[in-house]
Amino acid sequence: MLVFTYIPPYDLDHIPKNKEAVVDWQALTTQHAALHVAPTQLRQVAERRTLPAGISLFHQGDRPQHIFFILTGEVRLMRHSPQGQEMILQRAQAGFIAEASLDAARYHCSAVAACSSEILAFPLQGFKTALCDDQDFHHAWSSHLAGELRRLRAKCERLCLHTAAERILHYLATEGDGGSLTLTQSRKAWAAELGLSHEALYRTLRKLQDEGVLEVAATRITLIQACADC
Repeated sequence: MLVFTYIPPYDLDHIPKNKEAVVDWQALTTQHAALHVAPTQLRQVAERRTLPAGISLFHQGDRPQHIFFILTGEVRLMRHSPQGQEMILQRAQAGFIAEASLDAARYHCSAVAACSSEILAFPLQGFKTALCDDQDFHHAWSSHLAGELRRLRAKCERLCLHTAAERILHYLATEGDGGSLTLTQSRKAWAAELGLSHEALYRTLRKLQDEGVLEVAATRITLIQACADC
């Protein structure tokens, strides 16, 4: 479970600036294809910041003032159930996060760094202006949102499945490559994303291994054969 660090109502100044005063856009666009179409007017107002592990980027109820892009590390959108259980809504490791905040009056969830992370912060109004003024950027943004919608639908479909085994195998099919997946998070965090307790995840992984359905080697999980009970 992440340890949250409280910050006052939304203020970007609580996040340290990156040591590099000037953003190296040539390097960033090489590493992150999604930034390649960012117009000059938007690049000029972007700020690069370092978000320490456990620090909140924003809280539920804060008023959006920026659009964020995660360069390194991982930032998660999270809410808590009435029972206090963490619910992970989005995990951003290299890309935009909280895209719906573009037209929202308030954030509907909180964002917290799972580890030390570097982010780009684009002023909200500047981002909107760039979308209106630059057709290529507007098209790229629309394509990005379409991809996020497809991933969200897959997640909703997965959470409607009844058994832990079904959810695990669905995740491999939709998020893996040819039936194989390398986890980029802890198994406890993965369990939260699957809507399972970590005990249920460990127990089901062991059962699927014993049945010869999966092969688990450290962070690598590979589908061996179909599950008869799934």
